[in-house]
Amino acid sequence: MILHRILNICTHQKRSLLSLKPHRFTTARTCASTTKSANEEFQLQYLDGENEGIVVFAMCRPKAKNAFSKKMVQSFVDAVEKVKFDKNIRTLIIRSAAPGIFCAGADLKERATMSPDEVGPFVSKLRAMVSEIHHLPMPTIAALDGVALGGGLELALACDMRTASTTAKMGLVETRLAIIPGGGGTQRMARVVGPSLAKELIFTARVIDGVQAEKIGLVNHAVEQNDNGDAAYLKAEEIAREITPQGPVALRMAKVAINRGIEVDLDSGSKFEEACYAQVIPTKDRLEGLRAFKEKRPPKFIGE
Repeated sequence: MILHRILNICTHQKRSLLSLKPHRFTTARTCASTTKSANEEFQLQYLDGENEGIVVFAMCRPKAKNAFSKKMVQSFVDAVEKVKFDKNIRTLIIRSAAPGIFCAGADLKERATMSPDEVGPFVSKLRAMVSEIHHLPMPTIAALDGVALGGGLELALACDMRTASTTAKMGLVETRLAIIPGGGGTQRMARVVGPSLAKELIFTARVIDGVQAEKIGLVNHAVEQNDNGDAAYLKAEEIAREITPQGPVALRMAKVAINRGIEVDLDSGSKFEEACYAQVIPTKDRLEGLRAFKEKRPPKFIGE
């Protein structure tokens, strides 16, 4: 019965490989080059050339430090809906196109204008959006080239991997405002760095830099910032290019197996792995991988 339920979960993930025809963009570095107008605060970018298969969510609200407004949250929701069924996407990168900032969390100025009845639904929508990022089928990377506080760090924690500049600043600072992280931070931080460290960081509202974050495993890589202010993003692109040639169905099934497995005991986790492995056996990609290995050539995976 348990294995049957696991097979249903994995099959559902596999069915998410339906495709949408993407619109292609070249890599963008700054707000000026990523936006079509001064009022555009979010871009969904499909990269091409050597970065084919990589999609980017780029935030650009420099005056508001990319804070989560109602409009920004809705932009994320819409973008997730566009990419989650696209089998052409191999990796998603979430970044800021505003120099020196990733995301400062909730837009407190907008929040101050909300009635108590409005705050609850807004936080629920933000939490659901972050959860949708976590559950996207493709590998996801957050590139922290600047400050990531509160909900901004929660967004990064929802990604599979994180890169950061050594000068980036990050922390779950909600207790300073007499509240707690409301976008999954109490849960994901504990799973990433361990409960004891998570408690210390959340209880103290401490802000740490990229070097410290790498040391405790909060980010995968901390890199020296460059003159363009996009060093973490470039590192994320580098990792994404390593991921792109791998079997897309296998990537999705590996993500399911890991994410589900860490929530249960080892024996149950092994059942998830077994069920996910079963999903890759009948794929055309698996046969292509074997042929490519035999013929000593790079495989050409199609995501089926």
